[in-house]
Amino acid sequence: MRARVALTRGRARYESVAAALERIAKDVHLERRWRVVVKPNLGRADRQLAATHVDAVRAVLDFVRARWDGPVAVAEGSARGPTHTAFRQLGYEDLVPEFDVDLVDLNADETVPVRVWDRELRPLRVEVARTLAMADFRISVCPPKTHDAALVALGIENMVRGSLAGREHERAAGARLGRLAPAWVRHSRLAAWSRANWAGRKGGPLGMALHQGPPLLNLNLARLAPHVWPQLTVIDGWRAMEGEGPGTGDPVRWRVALAGTDALAVDVLASHLMGIDPEHVGYLQHCRRLGLGRGDLEEIDVTGNLPVEQARRRFVAHPTWRRQLAWRIEEADRLLIAP
Repeated sequence: MRARVALTRGRARYESVAAALERIAKDVHLERRWRVVVKPNLGRADRQLAATHVDAVRAVLDFVRARWDGPVAVAEGSARGPTHTAFRQLGYEDLVPEFDVDLVDLNADETVPVRVWDRELRPLRVEVARTLAMADFRISVCPPKTHDAALVALGIENMVRGSLAGREHERAAGARLGRLAPAWVRHSRLAAWSRANWAGRKGGPLGMALHQGPPLLNLNLARLAPHVWPQLTVIDGWRAMEGEGPGTGDPVRWRVALAGTDALAVDVLASHLMGIDPEHVGYLQHCRRLGLGRGDLEEIDVTGNLPVEQARRRFVAHPTWRRQLAWRIEEADRLLIAP
């Protein structure tokens, strides 16, 4: 079965996202659902470019509320500072009376244990936010960004990384390194090693799971993905980020939106449009091997008001992109499906 992904451009962010959702509306089935959770990316409340704009979420909620009158939560765990502060600073509190939604702090959520792998490829337990793990309709809404370890940060990465609880020490370590170190230090192999070990000690299993270099990061992102897989993905590319993403990169005035019910297909197309070969993105290829969606561009039908070639733009990759290409693990097939 082929995947369908909407690609649109409007006169404003809300219009672009709304148009993309209307293009794939027949693919979205909310009947007999009991809990809808919208997951934005509020990685940095102090920088709008690094966070999902509230107008993109507003377009999603308008779409959902036209079809569903049940419980809806907007859930996130801020990467810097209290989540309720991020909700307030970025305008999310206005959504509560407007759409009758709950704002959920995933950093304070109950958790569900999930097994991943440590640097010695031994089983490692991490805690996934219960709100996401137990939802039966998840919507990932995020801006497209280049990434310092996984090449691109898109819908799947937003949902998976945001689902992990207990990240306070990891965030503090990363923030201090980002503030104090010059670029050549931040991008060095020593810095990568330091982040892995510091986060692994202070942040517990989470740091060990996601800060051990490209091979383990990509493997564990895919390993966690089935537990919080999005039923709908929206990429708000009105303004995107290139270079030193996902937090400190440069703005790209792209003015596009993508939407689809096949999360892998949406991310694969978005990566392609950014000029980054999706076959080089480890977690996307692992998800493809797991059969989680359509990971081949030839299996994706694009619908919308914007031709693919007009939307393509070569994003400046993160300075460490060459090291990020070394994500392959010989035992990946076994490790992805092992109990």
